[in-house]
Amino acid sequence: MTQMRTGLENLISQKSLQEKVKGNIAILCNTSSVTSQYQFIVDELLTIFGKRIVKLFGPQHGIISDVQDNMVESNHFEHPFYKLPVYSLYSETRIPTEEMLSGIDTFLIDLQDVGTRIYTYIWTLTHIMEACSKKDIKIVVLDRPNPLGGSVIEGNILKEDFSSFVGRYPLPVRHGLTIGEFGLYAKKYYEIDCNIEVIKLDNWSRDDYFNQTKFPWLNPSPNLPTFEGSLVFPGTVLFEGCNISEGRGTTRSLEVIGHPKIEPYSFKQKIQKKLKDCELTGFELRPIYFMPTFQKHAGKSCGGFHIHPTDFETFTPWKLGQFLMREIKNEIGNSFEWKKDPYEYEFDKPAIDLINGDDQIRKWIEQNGSWDELVKIESQNLDSYISKKESVHIYQK
Repeated sequence: MTQMRTGLENLISQKSLQEKVKGNIAILCNTSSVTSQYQFIVDELLTIFGKRIVKLFGPQHGIISDVQDNMVESNHFEHPFYKLPVYSLYSETRIPTEEMLSGIDTFLIDLQDVGTRIYTYIWTLTHIMEACSKKDIKIVVLDRPNPLGGSVIEGNILKEDFSSFVGRYPLPVRHGLTIGEFGLYAKKYYEIDCNIEVIKLDNWSRDDYFNQTKFPWLNPSPNLPTFEGSLVFPGTVLFEGCNISEGRGTTRSLEVIGHPKIEPYSFKQKIQKKLKDCELTGFELRPIYFMPTFQKHAGKSCGGFHIHPTDFETFTPWKLGQFLMREIKNEIGNSFEWKKDPYEYEFDKPAIDLINGDDQIRKWIEQNGSWDELVKIESQNLDSYISKKESVHIYQK
């Protein structure tokens, strides 16, 4: 396969694309916004646009990607090297203010999304789209690949009553769009009347996973140090809604799960037949013990699993995550608890329901529901989404 070229790299190399970027420029980016040669977007674009770049913006985890956890805000500051104002869109506001947008003609977006509804970068994009629509500011998305490919859809569709910053619109968990395609989807189906343009990727098809792109993997956020972590993420992020560790505070966060009450070897033996009956394949559950250095169960030995994808085509991380949630609850009984404190600035619904975008799945777990029931929940309104999704495809197979 020829090496993929990102929207950023195409902008850098093509004068005709540079001419589409008018007036004063703001850039939303973080430390993964680089070329294949590891050159940071701001350095590259200052060479091209110079003093027309007037403001920088950072998403959740900050422009320098130094904030580990949810609901830990980043500050606004002046960048000590570039001498440009840096505004945080994960601060006292997640929506750009009038002041932040003043003096901007074009808003460049360059973020590595991970293809999962619960990841907040696409929702930051929608807030920018809505704010810029009122100010006649053009949005240019420098597209990057969906690490999980663009063909596979997985997980239930969010219900609008459960809208939050981890899911504003009815999407499945694994949505199968690039961040650029998602911007087009949001404009078309959620009637955001903004001027948005996508600078495309080259040499990427919908069937390509990130490891096929020949592009370097850099943490899109602090707790996704590997591409494999992004592939497992649609299942392990679910555990943010309960007291099971999702591996934060370890070197392989969001690839491992566990709890002090789990003995992993015997537990694996107990669930092997159920895994087979549910036709869950394409991975290996490796029994492990780990000790988080921070967050859940810090300083305590947890038993659990390292989830290793072995066949990307058959691996269904969301289904595996829901299966393991149900089985762990059965295994540790009253030691299993749902997270009760506020989650992503929502105070009136359990975190697990916001993550799931529905309360049906929590009830399914609590009632030890059948596998067929979960499959039925997942299938609701899926056909409608798929037809809408295909209408905004930029890339083919």
